[in-house]
Amino acid sequence: MTVEHIQRPSVSTSDKDHVIIFDTTLRDGEQSPGATMSFEEKLEVADLLDQMGVDIIEAGFPIASEGDFQAVAEIARQTKRATIAGLARAIPIDIARAGEAVRHAKSPRIHTFVSTSPIHLEHQMKKNQDEVLEIVIATVTQARGLVDNVEWSGMDATRTPIDFLARCVEAAIKAGATTINLPDTVGYTTPEEYCAMFENLRNRVPNADKAIFSVHCHNDLGLAVANSLAGLRGGARQIECTINGIGERAGNAALEEVVMAMKVRGDVLPYTTNVDASMLVRASKLVAAATSFPVQYNKAIVGKNAFAHESGIHQDGMLKNSETYEIMRPEDIGLKSSSLVMGKHSGRHAFRKKLEELGHQLSDNAFQDAFERFKALADKKKHVYDEDLEALIDDQVTRSADLIKVEALTVIAGTGGPQRATITLSVNGKHITKECTGDGPVDATFNAIKAAVDHTANLQLFQVKAVTEGTDAQADVSVRLEEDGRSFTGRGTDTDTMVAAARAYVGALNKLMARRAMGKSGVLAAG
Repeated sequence: MTVEHIQRPSVSTSDKDHVIIFDTTLRDGEQSPGATMSFEEKLEVADLLDQMGVDIIEAGFPIASEGDFQAVAEIARQTKRATIAGLARAIPIDIARAGEAVRHAKSPRIHTFVSTSPIHLEHQMKKNQDEVLEIVIATVTQARGLVDNVEWSGMDATRTPIDFLARCVEAAIKAGATTINLPDTVGYTTPEEYCAMFENLRNRVPNADKAIFSVHCHNDLGLAVANSLAGLRGGARQIECTINGIGERAGNAALEEVVMAMKVRGDVLPYTTNVDASMLVRASKLVAAATSFPVQYNKAIVGKNAFAHESGIHQDGMLKNSETYEIMRPEDIGLKSSSLVMGKHSGRHAFRKKLEELGHQLSDNAFQDAFERFKALADKKKHVYDEDLEALIDDQVTRSADLIKVEALTVIAGTGGPQRATITLSVNGKHITKECTGDGPVDATFNAIKAAVDHTANLQLFQVKAVTEGTDAQADVSVRLEEDGRSFTGRGTDTDTMVAAARAYVGALNKLMARRAMGKSGVLAAG
């Protein structure tokens, strides 16, 4: 089965199977503590949502502040295709303010809500069921007098007795509501319960066929997306969601997740949307930047790791056929490609492929040596970047024919006394250990090398730079030695700067000693 086949619904769809995507990033999403967006950022997000095919944009809560009103009004003026909704409590002044904010929209909507659950009525509303029914009728009627498109929501619907909820739904539709939203306001329900609630209401409410039913799910139990999709099975045809799933408390159903669930699993979710999925990554990044809410690495669809593979087994499968470990193509959501992340779990196949991409063709022995050094590096660093691998190969090429090698190094540094270095070198296969002090750890290390290998070269250059960013970055050290008017340069890399310095010094020394030995017996002098 190919990815293309997976993404093509095996059950025919019709207009009845089209799902309206209602994005509330600018309203419910912005209610996340700390997620407030500026006026300009809201306009930018709304424009992108409109471009990507979102059907309805809930632009804000106009009564909340003058700034919110102005943002909703400007979005209403500028948006080219989407319906623009303004939220309003079941209070006349709220509804009037929302109507004023959206009146310039090409397609305006007022979304009004009232609590329906016993716990809300007792502790928050302090009203009985009959009083709430009167409020539903009055406020929906008022909203319908301002716009033709009215959505009514029963807040905390999933904890509301079904008989009372049915009475509210029937009354709202009779008063002019064109969309009925039954939110899982506190993320309490389960997929089976939510599906059954919609089926029950659509069967028992006489005028249910005159309105579109909508889901609005919160993620307190991690079920927002599952519940939203279950609502579709129960007959709902609008999903309220947010980019990156931001929202009150644990957030809302994530737009990118519900859209891709329907796209990938059309065989069991035979529904369609107008959303251009190739813009999902772009939208995710824009909202993350505007709200300063970073997307978790393992976030479904748009997380940094959603299309990244480090495990050797997974990388091997990906290199053979991407469908072994990916159920959708990265291009489908706006990514250029998947990534094989080089780390301690990577295998030989992925490592060789990465080296080939970097332009390195190694013999079997050289490859094995490079792979072992890569594994050692990966144990020290969380992330092994292309620059790290380039440095590793360059260092290996430099050291491959060395007669002097750094076997071990211990450095003692600090403010408590003279710095001390103990080094063990392999010189022509013979291990030599020396210990010296110096004016700093680098000087002590170089003095220990001089003591182990007799030479009179002068240090001309000592230079350190980081290969990549971060405190675990490899140090790239260059050393230049001069003897009898000739210069010899060595380079070393390691996450330990002192080890990199020792390797660089020894690298330069190898070149110097090799030239010196050319006219002699070929045996290096050891101290």
